[in-house]
Amino acid sequence: MNLTAGISAEEKEKILANYFKGDFTNRIEVFPSKVKKKLVLLESIASRFDPDRTYTELQMNEILEKVYHDYVSIRRYLIEYGFFDRSKDGASYWIKE
Repeated sequence: MNLTAGISAEEKEKILANYFKGDFTNRIEVFPSKVKKKLVLLESIASRFDPDRTYTELQMNEILEKVYHDYVSIRRYLIEYGFFDRSKDGASYWIKE
């Protein structure tokens, strides 16, 4: 499932450049409230994870805190918007296919 399929590559690049100042590896200062922009950022953030790996909550946090100060919200959005799935006890996370 591609949640950003209707968004052009140019528009994605523009959104990412606006939030990730300089290059796409920097931290973002503000997380958007508009769903389209949020999806583009979440897709970019999810691409930092290995799709063949399962992560612990601590490992997720370590990666996400490099992206945004409120990494708990980012983790929750990744689940809510279907980029990641997790075990019922919240101990394991993986990229959703």
